[in-house]
Amino acid sequence: MKPIAFHHNVYVVLLDDAVLKHPAILRLNRKRDPAKPCVYVGMTGLPVEHRFENHKNGYKSAWVVKTYGVRLLPELFAHLNPMPFEGAVQMEMELAEELRSEGYTVTGGK
Repeated sequence: MKPIAFHHNVYVVLLDDAVLKHPAILRLNRKRDPAKPCVYVGMTGLPVEHRFENHKNGYKSAWVVKTYGVRLLPELFAHLNPMPFEGAVQMEMELAEELRSEGYTVTGGK
């Protein structure tokens, strides 16, 4: 029997600080540490680099990444991947909450 190859990933995108002009983002991150960056947390079945390109090109894009996305931050997620779909759904939420608790300004992470 062939082992199942996991191909879902969580990822973190560095956002430009200009995203802070949106009051809704500040409301979601009341305990943010201004010394830590703004990030978007997502999950995908695609290679994360391809997903980031899709965001930037406006294909199935989160507006915040299309407008403010700078680059991927693999140091915050690479060690977690790959995983099964269900694991990625859960990890997306957990990673967003973990980063928020560490002071990052977080969007995404449904």
